[in-house]
Amino acid sequence: MKQLKSFTILNTDGGDRVSYTYDVINDDTGEAESMNQKGNFFAVQDELKTLIDEIREFIRKNKLEGD
Repeated sequence: MKQLKSFTILNTDGGDRVSYTYDVINDDTGEAESMNQKGNFFAVQDELKTLIDEIREFIRKNKLEGD
């Protein structure tokens, strides 16, 4: 199985690129077969774009304003 370790959303050239890192775990033994594998893709689906915008708005309202 693949286990997600981390992900980042990067704004590149006006589009959002999602970069992620994962480990491959043996389903039977629970041992890592491969670690720190990486992948990425551009966010093109409307639903995903909306979720990314909501995260940005949350950060803006809760972490950047007011202090």
